[in-house]
Amino acid sequence: MSDISKSVEETALPKSRAEVAPPQSAGASVTGAAVAAFEGVGATIGRYRWVICALLFFATTINYIDRQVLGILATDESFKRTIGWNEAQYGYVNTAFQAAYALGLLIIGNLMDRFGTRKGFSFAVGFWSVAAMCHALARSAFGFGVARFSLGLGEAGNFPASIKTVAEWFPKKERALATGIFNSGSNVGAIVAPLAVPWIVVNYGWQWAFIITGTLGFIWLAFWLMTYRRPEEHPKLSRAELAYIQSDPAEPTTKIPWARLIPHRQTWAFAIGKFLTDPIWWVYLFWLPKFLNTNYKLDITQIGLPLVVIYVSADVGSIGGGWLSGSLIKRGWTVNKSRKAAMLVCALAVVPIMFAAHASNLWVAVALVSLAAAAHQGWSANIFTMASDMYPRRAVGSVVGIGGMAGSVGGMLIATTVGLILQYTGSYLPIFIIAGSTYLVALLIIHLLAPRLEPASVESAASQ
Repeated sequence: MSDISKSVEETALPKSRAEVAPPQSAGASVTGAAVAAFEGVGATIGRYRWVICALLFFATTINYIDRQVLGILATDESFKRTIGWNEAQYGYVNTAFQAAYALGLLIIGNLMDRFGTRKGFSFAVGFWSVAAMCHALARSAFGFGVARFSLGLGEAGNFPASIKTVAEWFPKKERALATGIFNSGSNVGAIVAPLAVPWIVVNYGWQWAFIITGTLGFIWLAFWLMTYRRPEEHPKLSRAELAYIQSDPAEPTTKIPWARLIPHRQTWAFAIGKFLTDPIWWVYLFWLPKFLNTNYKLDITQIGLPLVVIYVSADVGSIGGGWLSGSLIKRGWTVNKSRKAAMLVCALAVVPIMFAAHASNLWVAVALVSLAAAAHQGWSANIFTMASDMYPRRAVGSVVGIGGMAGSVGGMLIATTVGLILQYTGSYLPIFIIAGSTYLVALLIIHLLAPRLEPASVESAASQ
């Protein structure tokens, strides 16, 4: 990554733009006064950074379509007879995905920092798209375990690449909103899958559900390669918008190794928060269709509407959570107070899901799960943004990779645990009790480890 504080080359500008162009000096970022002037004329700044955000949104959408196909197919009787697995085996298949996801994050976050998001993201999307299509070849729990492992390995690249891209393309005050927007693609993917997969299965067979959805990644890849460059190199980015993107204090570019990141309390705050709360989202993705099928007898052609309601709610929560903390910052709250206030609201909103397991009415259960899913995504938007609050841009990909790996390890544990709970009790109550209480515990630990969300002091160590 090139030095984000380098001067923008002087170019001739129309008078209207020159009047709002920030003064530049070698190695200096935009002054606060100039930034304030920019905010008063937002239309002049340009909005190309939101095009990049849209690409991240669609990548995340495809990512979640591909990973949710199996969960929807797990409610289809003919598919279950073909594969012949029980609840515990289904849990082990999902554990394979989580294990690969953890391994991928261990590697990919660091690679994104080293090679950049253009190359790194391209490789990740191509790899997971091939893996998604290969599910069509599986005929047993073991075969699906291999395919899921490959899928998890590739899909691990999505969030480190996206968070790093947001850190490169947005000033700090817009990062939570940008993160919430691209992260909402996870909910859109979870909406599209239950609408599209049953139709594909009924008309073409379950193998084509994997093949058709897998091709979406290659379509996205073409747009990414045509569109993406770093802000400093992008021909369509105006001087004004580049200056606005770089309006935060300048940062050095020396590589920060993991050995410098792991000892910091901030890293552990992020990682433990992800370890505890990421698995809850995995439970929603992999077991909600089975929950609706078991408790309310909905088959693969009937689960679409309840899942759409749940994930539309989650979509609103994702954007709303990012908006809430950003709005509080604009009102003068500190970043620390704003992030944690938004996360507390989200943590409290998850608690009522404990009553969903015994809800006698389908739509009462859907409402409770919808609230929890929305709260999780609002939480997720803010905990992701914490990484860029506490670390310089050049370390964000690695920190997110560490946290994502911790979340996947938690996902491995929850996948096996849920499978065994359902295999031996058949009840979702213990699962929803875990979901309802985890976020408050996570927030307490985050606050104890990072009471002020102060930046980690990695700069002086890295330069030695």
